[in-house]
Amino acid sequence: MAHAVLIAGHGSRDPDGIAEFLELVQRFRLRRPAWAVEAAFLEFARPTVQEGIDRLAQAGATGIVVLPGVLLAAGHAKNDLASEVRLARERYPQLDIRMGNALDVDADLLQLCRLRYREALATRPAVEAEDTLLLLVARGSSDADANSTVAKVARFLQEGYPTGWAAWAYSGVARPLLEEALPICERMGFRRLVVQPYFLFTGVLLKRIHAQAAVRQQARPDLEIIVAPHLQAHPLLLDAFEQRLNEAMHGTAHMNCSLCQYRVPIIGREDRLGEPQSAHHHHVEGLLGHTHGAPAKIVASEDPPGVHPWDEALLDRLRF
Repeated sequence: MAHAVLIAGHGSRDPDGIAEFLELVQRFRLRRPAWAVEAAFLEFARPTVQEGIDRLAQAGATGIVVLPGVLLAAGHAKNDLASEVRLARERYPQLDIRMGNALDVDADLLQLCRLRYREALATRPAVEAEDTLLLLVARGSSDADANSTVAKVARFLQEGYPTGWAAWAYSGVARPLLEEALPICERMGFRRLVVQPYFLFTGVLLKRIHAQAAVRQQARPDLEIIVAPHLQAHPLLLDAFEQRLNEAMHGTAHMNCSLCQYRVPIIGREDRLGEPQSAHHHHVEGLLGHTHGAPAKIVASEDPPGVHPWDEALLDRLRF
């Protein structure tokens, strides 16, 4: 079987975005020298997905894995690219054409987010984590599943960095929009606001995020507003694409093992990697009684270690 990969990106009107995407494909090609690796675009740029499939078929590929070069499983991956794959199968019934999953939430991407976050703060004066607010900004979608993934990523990052608070916004389509979220975040009383774009590549939307943050910084010189770098081509991103390729080739686990803190290093929880599995609920096991006898007496207990009431100082910040 002649293996081949087609990495299909969204496409952009911005040549800088196209260049960054092609750099990613080239780096992936170097990782797989025995495979044919091509790039394709859903919109704005060429080759199109069908043209990319044609190139691989003409090069002698007998099996093609189409990898969505997008972060979130929204309409572009679920509908647009899926329909392109269906059309390609109709055009080339003799080929084994498979489609991988979108990147979505991934342990390697969380690591990459933290790396970019630390890069943004590397030359800045030290500010305590509890005085820093993270605002994660992603491309908005009409797909609620994709939008909710952004909230999930923000929560992972808040705990993994850590930061005093985390919020999320979108560059379009979904709300809150960035221009709506920024003024609200500014009123929460933090000393530093880090805007982190959850974007693979640069482009019109990403440059707009930088411009909006710059405008707010001018309006609020008393508040430090920082925009972190976007993800870009990086070995961690390539690792995530490798994982999606392996899933498409060999099948996907049904459990959420890719984000299990005992299986992969999750930011802020690296010490849990490889920890033996053991039960942690002995103190409440059978607490409400046994089915074969009289109900057991319920005894009130103190909060377990690590559970504390809300910090009053933090609550005061939210009363704006």
